[in-house]
Amino acid sequence: MKAVIKPSQTRGIEVRKDWAEPTAGPGEVLLDIAAASLCGTDRELYEWTPSAQAFNLRPPVVLGHEGSGTVLAVGEGVTSVAVGDRVALESHLVCNACYPCRTGSAHTCERTRILGMHIDGVFAERVTVPEGICVRLPDNVSLETGALLESAGVAMHAIQRSGYAVAGQSVLVNGCGPVGLVTAQIALAMGAAHVVAVEPNPFRRKQAESIGATVIDPHGDVVSHCMDLAGARGGFDVAFEVSGVRGVLPTLLDALRREATLVTVGHPSEPAPINIAAHVNKKGITLRGIFGRRLWDTWEQLLLLLESGRLELDWLVTHRLPLDDADEAIELLTGDAGKVLLVPSLR
Repeated sequence: MKAVIKPSQTRGIEVRKDWAEPTAGPGEVLLDIAAASLCGTDRELYEWTPSAQAFNLRPPVVLGHEGSGTVLAVGEGVTSVAVGDRVALESHLVCNACYPCRTGSAHTCERTRILGMHIDGVFAERVTVPEGICVRLPDNVSLETGALLESAGVAMHAIQRSGYAVAGQSVLVNGCGPVGLVTAQIALAMGAAHVVAVEPNPFRRKQAESIGATVIDPHGDVVSHCMDLAGARGGFDVAFEVSGVRGVLPTLLDALRREATLVTVGHPSEPAPINIAAHVNKKGITLRGIFGRRLWDTWEQLLLLLESGRLELDWLVTHRLPLDDADEAIELLTGDAGKVLLVPSLR
């Protein structure tokens, strides 16, 4: 079987054509992969950065944590999916036994493992996964869209984590990668009064403009722009930091009104200082973070938006490549690209 693997704890990846065929054991599901989406974490794993090393994966392992496919076989005890079902995949494998798991916060499981890091992932023709991470797709949601749901779910979780503070509000989104774009799109779909997106890349700025966001360059005066739009409110109501760039939080905090909310989504590669006295204490800003998706209400709400037609994701896809071109796919992530898909059926 063909698969894209991380062969060792060094820079690079390898396309193997002789990777062992997976089989479905008890509680497992064998999938024929239709599409697998790349994200910034895959680039970090390729480069083997300190951020990637912090995940503690043990090569060799098949990469890829965003994907969809059709069920080929099920193991003993599997009841929630059947052969022929089309599914998307949650990438976090939780223990279901720790305190967070037992109290409704499994997305913060103390023993989280990740698809494509701690078990073989979806950059392959086929994969075996635990039954519990399979999400059946509605009839009107394509398999290609299914490969986008893991990352779109991060955006949905960010909106949830803000307390849904977007309807009729002024929303600031810093970073217009796919997660930032979907965050802006959901905010608009839920009735945001203003969505201002901050992005240096011209290609991504055009993508944000195409969905109705007002887009500004980070080298401009972001704070003044927000203050002018906010008027007597004294700043924006909610901000989402999606870029992971160190040093941007003070600007976002300055752009927010008193008692506003800031949700951090991106992961800076090193600690990022903020002025607690000025922003958290005196302005009363609520600072919240997210990791992954809430299990499972994020998925339920995201699927509902897709089924209703209020949200559409296919426009995010700009490139489709075969598994053999995985290196090129990684390279595209730093250029003019939206979502890049590896499609095993392409040759």
